[in-house]
Amino acid sequence: MKIVVIGAGAIGGLVGAKLALAGNDVTFIVRGANLDAIRSKGIKLIENGEEQVARYVAATDRYDQADPQDIVILAMKAHQVEAVANDVPKLFGPQTVVVTMQNGIPFWYFYKHGGHLEGRHLHSVDPIGVVSAKIPGARIIGCVVYPASDLIAPGVIKHVEGDRFPVGELDGAASERVKRVSACFSNAGFKAPVLDDIRAEIWLKLWGNLSFNPISSLSHSTLIDICQYPLTRDLAAAMMREAQAVAHKLGIEFRVPLEKRIAGAEKVGKHKPRC
Repeated sequence: MKIVVIGAGAIGGLVGAKLALAGNDVTFIVRGANLDAIRSKGIKLIENGEEQVARYVAATDRYDQADPQDIVILAMKAHQVEAVANDVPKLFGPQTVVVTMQNGIPFWYFYKHGGHLEGRHLHSVDPIGVVSAKIPGARIIGCVVYPASDLIAPGVIKHVEGDRFPVGELDGAASERVKRVSACFSNAGFKAPVLDDIRAEIWLKLWGNLSFNPISSLSHSTLIDICQYPLTRDLAAAMMREAQAVAHKLGIEFRVPLEKRIAGAEKVGKHKPRC
């Protein structure tokens, strides 16, 4: 498949490298030292103590230099999406889908949501509406990012833990296009089940991000440190209970109990999440 990955940081680099190593036609849209490194050497992936280099990848900082794609992967932070929104449509063909890999509540959250909140615009994540205008909900496949990885040098990614990228249509349909995305990711070595409620999975990931990430930033602690120190573990649990109450108001049910979610974070080990 023809795939563009916008951003080659920890997650974009991991995904793009493994998709390229699986034989897909991958282009990175990236800047600065990362651009120079990928252009000259490809992108290196360190995984389970072994190194692989995806040499046959393209890299550019110009959207108009990439052909129309089968899949566009938005792999930058949520606050960076607005800056690229006007350029993303240059990558679209008639059937192009956009896979969003941002943590938190996405700009498209209420597209095909159903009920009285159907179509609600989220000014908090898309203040002037340019993102939803340029990247329409009809093209989007939702995705939740569970792996932990690090960009340890320009063009060099170290995979720390995890391989799950659940995907889903925004209306829960088991469409052929979401099945193709799932198969593409699975062929690259990821676990990418098709979910019928991608929003519930977004909340499950957010549950940890909204608690562990700020605690880590303020305390400079890793996930295992936070989970094994009683005071920070209790603080994380209190924050998660408050978030759970909000999610329930939006009709979200968590498939994992709170203590099991904390145990999952502890299992990641000596990793500092980023806000």
